[in-house]
Amino acid sequence: MRRFAVLLVLSFAIGTSLTGASAAPGVSPYQPPTFHCETVHHYGNGEAPNPVTLKDDPLCVVYNKRDITADNGGAIRFLLAEPARFAVAGKCQYWQRDHWRIRIDRGMHPLVKWDGSYWWDLKKGIGGAILRHFRIAGQPVGAAQAAAAVATISPSMAKEIRTFGAGKSGGGATVVLPAPVC
Repeated sequence: MRRFAVLLVLSFAIGTSLTGASAAPGVSPYQPPTFHCETVHHYGNGEAPNPVTLKDDPLCVVYNKRDITADNGGAIRFLLAEPARFAVAGKCQYWQRDHWRIRIDRGMHPLVKWDGSYWWDLKKGIGGAILRHFRIAGQPVGAAQAAAAVATISPSMAKEIRTFGAGKSGGGATVVLPAPVC
């Protein structure tokens, strides 16, 4: 159920920006989390949290993912840390912010970059995600470009992105999750 919730929230976050009206049931403009983060845990590039010792609920984390590179092993460190990041996300209330930069070489500009924030409150059955500063090869990518890229794989998702789309470099949504589980 929790992985489904994460996928649902993220699916509405990628490349979308909402206007004041909701076209799909259970989807509305982005709202911040419904809970307060007492402590925010920060993790550097390739740094993995310890799922055994990280007991907070709500759990609030910030991940620096700015060194996803091929030249210095940053991409490998990123991949090695991801299983632990997923493991700690299994909380009733979870908030995450991350900063992504993907490049071949540290001396190059990022091929892809964005800043994301994702949260869910499984007690209330809602979650949200927002994507900011989305760029490909240095160019802002908004909803129209994202919809065009997604259309060949999922025409229905492309339609949702177009319906909600506004702005130049990302956006977000708040969604009703299938059912409260905590």
